[in-house]
Amino acid sequence: MAINREDMEHARKVTSVEGFFMHSPFSIVTMVVRIKGDLSPEILKPTIEKIRQKHAMLRARIKIDQNHTYWFTNEEVQEIPIEIFNRKSKDDWIEVHAEAAKIPFDFESRPAIRFILVHSPDESELIILCHHLICDGMSLAFLARDLMEHLGYPERAVEPLPAPPAIDLDNLPSDISQSSLVKLLINRMNRQWAVDRVFFDQEDYQILTEAYWDNYRHELFPVELSEQETSGLVNRCRQESVTVNSALATAFCGAQSVIQGKKPDQAKIMVAASLRDRIPSPVGEGMGMYAGGVSLKFKFDQKKTVWENARRFHEVFQSNLTNKNLFGDLLNWLYLDPAILEAMNFKKLGHLVPPGSPRYEKLSAFSKREDVVLRILRRDNLDSLETRHWETAVTNLGSLDFPKTYGALELDRLIIQPGGGIPLVNVNLVLGAVTCAGKLSLIIEFVEQAVNRATMEKIKDKALNYLFSSHT
Repeated sequence: MAINREDMEHARKVTSVEGFFMHSPFSIVTMVVRIKGDLSPEILKPTIEKIRQKHAMLRARIKIDQNHTYWFTNEEVQEIPIEIFNRKSKDDWIEVHAEAAKIPFDFESRPAIRFILVHSPDESELIILCHHLICDGMSLAFLARDLMEHLGYPERAVEPLPAPPAIDLDNLPSDISQSSLVKLLINRMNRQWAVDRVFFDQEDYQILTEAYWDNYRHELFPVELSEQETSGLVNRCRQESVTVNSALATAFCGAQSVIQGKKPDQAKIMVAASLRDRIPSPVGEGMGMYAGGVSLKFKFDQKKTVWENARRFHEVFQSNLTNKNLFGDLLNWLYLDPAILEAMNFKKLGHLVPPGSPRYEKLSAFSKREDVVLRILRRDNLDSLETRHWETAVTNLGSLDFPKTYGALELDRLIIQPGGGIPLVNVNLVLGAVTCAGKLSLIIEFVEQAVNRATMEKIKDKALNYLFSSHT
């Protein structure tokens, strides 16, 4: 599907930072909005049409030109899917979400987002299911608030935001640049890839998605703190001179070391961070992929309290929270051929595609092929689904100062499932956290192939005991 001249003014290229997630079966970010009050399902569709007017990414689909370059375009974009389910209990959304995550996105037809309302007359969950290609966690937090405003005040006029800037080579912090040696190495990789380049399409993605979800189920353990419990934790963190983010990361790191036994090396932890305020062009509340992270090693000392460990973790994390660490991988991606980045998941997961599948020969053969994609994965210790790249990956959106009441509706809490750039089986535990309406919500995400449910239940209980026991 080529882009013609008439379309060009309505399109921009998908950057390598965004394209890293292209055609990934598992890179899905979810925001669950729990709403008290009678949210009429009939009002949802016109409300979503309003917020499409506000956010450019909700009016965009993917188009592919003759050079297999991906573009965002707002030409001929179909509607955003909306589903409605009857709510019988407050945990119904978990199973609804599990099934919805298996459904591939129609990248070339409509925006990579879906809305699902799990409805009852008194309380409902609105699930925002969005591909990482067009969002980060903060994007969905702002989107949730915008939805609440227009649901609660249907007469309110829409105030469109300008299309947010992408993270590209022209929009990086001034202290970030690539060395000549690394550029030389990346150019060599690009040339090697160009010799026997493989392109993938929507059908390849759909088949890979089916194979992935046939083999892995993402398990979710929600933890919902009350306002009193949340304020108690915040006050304790202040007394101990640590952030809630550091306390959460330390508690779950420590719980894993106790429950699963000592590791021979320090545990590797990924802590996500927003890049919105670090790039030169302002993003504001725009929707897009503006998340980075700091990967560090930390050994929990079981002879010390969780708060002593947390203070040490906080010092290590803060010292590593630099532009160099946050933008290091992204900078490499911006010089790398985007098709290499897209190919990584097909390399890692292609062997899961069963014989008899329409693309079995192509995807199976590619997954086994020795090439530059495999060498990059091996270098990063990501070529196998048997290895643990991180013990813990934490995304905490912090405390969001959103209104609680919107007309006759009340925002009870937000719940974030942060998604990721690597298969969940390569991570022991993913923790998503957000505080809204005075309540901290946690999601613990894992797969049974990495940790069984009984063990994860013990880890969860131990981490919460660390945070709320007066003796830790």
